Amino acid sequence: MKRIRIGQLSRQWLATTSARSATSPSCRISRVSRPAPAAFNNSQIRCQSTAITPEAIFDEAEAEAEAEIHEAPSPTRPRTLPSPHPDRAPRSAKLAALHARISLSSKIPLQTLARALVDPSADEHPRFNNANLAFVGASLLQYHTSEWLVTRYPRLPMAILYASMKGYAGPPALHRIARAWGVEAAAAPGEEVDPGYLQFSYDKPTMVMHKWGYARAEAKELVKFKWRRGMSSRILFDDAFGETVPEQPEDKEGSNGGDMKSLLDPEDVEKNAHANAVRAIVGAIYLHCGSETAKAFIKSHVLSRQLDLSNLFNFRLPELELIRLCARENFDPPIARLLSETGRLSRTPVFVVGIYSGRDKLGEATGPGLMQAKIAASINALKSWYLYSPGELGLPSDTLAEDAAPWKPAYIDIGEIIS
Repeated sequence: MKRIRIGQLSRQWLATTSARSATSPSCRISRVSRPAPAAFNNSQIRCQSTAITPEAIFDEAEAEAEAEIHEAPSPTRPRTLPSPHPDRAPRSAKLAALHARISLSSKIPLQTLARALVDPSADEHPRFNNANLAFVGASLLQYHTSEWLVTRYPRLPMAILYASMKGYAGPPALHRIARAWGVEAAAAPGEEVDPGYLQFSYDKPTMVMHKWGYARAEAKELVKFKWRRGMSSRILFDDAFGETVPEQPEDKEGSNGGDMKSLLDPEDVEKNAHANAVRAIVGAIYLHCGSETAKAFIKSHVLSRQLDLSNLFNFRLPELELIRLCARENFDPPIARLLSETGRLSRTPVFVVGIYSGRDKLGEATGPGLMQAKIAASINALKSWYLYSPGELGLPSDTLAEDAAPWKPAYIDIGEIIS
């Protein structure tokens, strides 16, 4: 017997006319003119039939089982990815433009560059975010920046060295570098976002890089009571920029030298995400091209920026510090001399004062009064001492290259004046 379809049976059995063969013309007319209501189910349909055969019942049971299979809830859709799939990277025009804009080597694939633009706050999986690459890049940035500053300015005080390192390789500086490269942030991370956009989230915790440092037990009291931190403790306990390492719960600690920290300020979140992207790109260059290429990239993109170190100094007692400096170096005691003046009795007088040690002039400055000019001259004398530079010298990392010349020790100063 021909198999009876469940849809045909339902419309036939719900008709007001008596049951007919499934192939009769009148049945076709009744199916067209008197459609079956959608509210009846299959059990009701079976009860309304009086001319059904056992074979048809068997076929109806099979059809009902098939209908239940089709009406069963479909398998769950695959979970959307938190970041774009790596296979989409070669088809991204924005990613290829960034690759060419910063003159990356062809050894660095676009998939790696796309991974460098995925912040841990957008994708928590360590194999698809830039946490590992950012840690390698942070190590390289801090190493090359510190060796360049110590070799170029051997007399810098530690506080100024920390501030200058942050000025070159800190999150604000790296954020400006990323914006200069044309790195644009996506409105929200997701699988559908172009891989050429930087992806991070304001709502989830992000990765704050700390290559070294310890969380102080008194970290909260330092901010609450404004306790003083000595330079020795900053060197031993704090991070590469002399700042305290925030204490974080154990379940939020990153396994790659970073802390998962929830930054409340959106500007801090954005700066940290851009900084991690720059660090990750440096780490990718090191992994694919080697240390020499990474060093050249850091020199051309980070250390080539102009930073006025003289504006980082803040002397409390410049005259006393200059006297101690001359005594330590066995110089003659500093003496202030009036070099010239104009308009002493006018509304805007100008005095030019110089600081001399024997016959050598250490500094010179102008001011509206004799005392102001003397203090400014002392400050300029101290700056000229601390900002001494022997010029372009070899760096310790130069010896890592093949067939490198033997290392010539650089000049190391005995330290700053403690006032």
